[in-house]
Amino acid sequence: MVNESFFNGLIYCMVVLAVVVFASLYFVTAGYGLFRTKRWGWSINNKLAWVLMELPVFLVMFAIWSLSPLKWHLPQLVLFGLFELHYFQRSLVFPFLLKGQSKMPVVIMLMGILFNVINGVIQGGGLYWFPNPDFEQGVSYLLRWNAMAGILLFLIGMAINLHSDHVIRHLRKPGDSQHYLPQKGMYRYVTAANYLGEIIEWTGFAIAAGTLAAWVFPIWTAANLVPRAHAIYNRYKEEFGEEALGKRKRIIPFVY
Repeated sequence: MVNESFFNGLIYCMVVLAVVVFASLYFVTAGYGLFRTKRWGWSINNKLAWVLMELPVFLVMFAIWSLSPLKWHLPQLVLFGLFELHYFQRSLVFPFLLKGQSKMPVVIMLMGILFNVINGVIQGGGLYWFPNPDFEQGVSYLLRWNAMAGILLFLIGMAINLHSDHVIRHLRKPGDSQHYLPQKGMYRYVTAANYLGEIIEWTGFAIAAGTLAAWVFPIWTAANLVPRAHAIYNRYKEEFGEEALGKRKRIIPFVY
């Protein structure tokens, strides 16, 4: 268990760094997926990279939970379960649903691992080392408006994220290499519906947890994904034309 002052300092540093990352990513687009280029260096199989990048946070959170005397305390257990559900899908299901033979730059994977480990420590610490004092209410806490609304929002966001990933995976028929504009689900409103779902997920998690540590996650998620959604929107506009995009926004329906 880390010192509380150090833990709080880490949280504030991560928030400041998120602002820097947010601004930077409007000028430098991370070179994975649609934007991968050779200048990002050595790349490895995309499926393997996703497992190696996402599994550490699942394991870090599991380790913190397993060593905590609060492991069976209900508010923490529910939030722990939601967190691990997301990362089980992201690290051990999602990669094996990916189609094609695309690759991910190793440098991107390593940056992802670094963030995930730090974030796992922050989220685990926020649940088990320095938890919300109101968690002591047990079941009563889960019946509070913020807990119920946050959990519902998390599940809605996860559903949007999973459905949007499904839409993307099924844009092409086997052997087809053309690019297509996704049209179904929340893609009718934004060009980065999967990112929208993820931001909703972690905003719901933070509302349910009610801690500054939990808010680090949606802040970082937005800092990383909002600029990328902007880049995707511009790529689609170049490829398909502004008329094809219609009234779609980048990541927030009707707003941005």
